[in-house]
Amino acid sequence: MIVRRFLQWVRTAGAAERAEATAALARAYLYSDLSPDDRAATEGALIMSLDDPSPLVRIALARALAFSEDAPLVVILGLAGDQAEVAGWVLQHSPLMVDGDLIDAAAAGDTGMQLAIANRGGLAPAVSAAIAEVGAPEACLVLVENPSAELAPLSLDRIVERFGHLAAIREALLTRDDLPAPTRQSLVAKLSETLAGFVTAREWLEAERAERVTREACEKATVTLAANSPRGEVQPLIEHLRESGQLNAGLILRALLSGNVALFEHALADLSGLPLTRVSALVHDRRSASLRALYERAGLPASTYAAFHEAVEAMNDVGAMGPIGPMEGQDGAVRLRRRVVERVLARCADGSIGDVEPLLTLLRRFAAEAAREEARAFCAELVADDAIVYDDTDAELSHDERAAA
Repeated sequence: MIVRRFLQWVRTAGAAERAEATAALARAYLYSDLSPDDRAATEGALIMSLDDPSPLVRIALARALAFSEDAPLVVILGLAGDQAEVAGWVLQHSPLMVDGDLIDAAAAGDTGMQLAIANRGGLAPAVSAAIAEVGAPEACLVLVENPSAELAPLSLDRIVERFGHLAAIREALLTRDDLPAPTRQSLVAKLSETLAGFVTAREWLEAERAERVTREACEKATVTLAANSPRGEVQPLIEHLRESGQLNAGLILRALLSGNVALFEHALADLSGLPLTRVSALVHDRRSASLRALYERAGLPASTYAAFHEAVEAMNDVGAMGPIGPMEGQDGAVRLRRRVVERVLARCADGSIGDVEPLLTLLRRFAAEAAREEARAFCAELVADDAIVYDDTDAELSHDERAAA
């Protein structure tokens, strides 16, 4: 009887009144003790409400049913296919929506629906993968920031590939603790490409120079990333660098001259196909023939061998070929070591090793960078020491003032 009256009343009632009454009917279906006949009639009225011309009514219906497991499935699915303002409620909250339903909704391409799905609690990897593959940038950003969404490494890589040039998505990805080292490096490379394009488009730098500057910055960041990554992530990082064409002699030489022997050895092992233990033994073997054979097997340019050989010798002489100790700090294997770089530069510039002008140009840039980094560190240390002195002086003055009082 109540449902019959409702159906007669909604024909003439206003949209706001229909919305309120429809929500009340939905709550009665969920929480009232209805007879089987009344429940069936109520469900029919709710299904009919899916055709209401006013979105206010359908939104009210979605809000009333979205959070319940006892909602009529046919109504939930009907609401999920509605416009984004209506569908968003059930796509984000309804426990009746299975992964297949969510994937189909994401593939429809409506940004509002994708945002609702990306914000859903406990999002399964398959649904996250669908958003990563076809989602709008706004949806991918919400997905990355959703702490309960399960994101597989491949999905993270796909988001980087599609939207790594967007600052908001880069920042959100970099705050994730579960971001693999190869994915972080991809973000660094994307940033380098974006910056190079930016300065070139504004004619601040010539295209060639902008590319060189950003490439060297990317290599520096990659060495830092490798030094600060868990040891188990170094090999995947090396494989990523090789597959993306970034594992070149310049990057490997920078790693060695920074004292990052682990990255150097992993790179040679990957390029040569030899076991890491064997490569490590050959690197620490001070016979030049062993290192040369390894270097040639790795397929690195012959013109740069002298720099690698002298760098290994210099690192052995200063005792830097072992693991980085706990007292060396964060910069232990990320900053170019000035003494080593200058020694290698002097050896390669003495004219006895052939025409290596491109190598000398690279080493001179390394030497300048190392000098600047050393100066920055020195000045920072001086400022820190001054701050300590001032704090001690202030403490003494305060003690004297208290004594005088």
